[in-house]
Amino acid sequence: MKNTVGEHREVLGQTRLFQTDGLFHGVVVACRRGDGRWLLIRRGAGLKAAPLRVCFPGGGVEGDESQYDTVIREMYEELSVAVEPIGCVWESVSTQHLLKLWGWHAELLSEKIRPDPHEVAEVLWLTESEIRLHPDLIPNTTQFLDALLR
Repeated sequence: MKNTVGEHREVLGQTRLFQTDGLFHGVVVACRRGDGRWLLIRRGAGLKAAPLRVCFPGGGVEGDESQYDTVIREMYEELSVAVEPIGCVWESVSTQHLLKLWGWHAELLSEKIRPDPHEVAEVLWLTESEIRLHPDLIPNTTQFLDALLR
């Protein structure tokens, strides 16, 4: 799905591209290893939104970029990995945060992960129960996990 480009606005000290629906669009990406553990990150300490919180990797849709292309680009920018998007399994809208997210399942094609230290403070491989119990988890992460497991 492509988006119709809206306008740039400043939120939390950074300029973001909002789509014509008035929301910032983004993706979160879930990759699962053969041992059943999921790839999550601890966000960089210098990030304006949710610093040091734990979540699935992802980021914002740029211009009229498709979600599929955003998944590939964001995983490369944050972790220097190649992925093959499998499908979108979840959608979340927060009018309070002016945010619309799509949750994608993807296959990790790269073995070596090299996180961008500005965006990622730590790479985590967590089990389902470790994700659910993590004290630093960003809200709604478990809803995305539930959709992945359906």
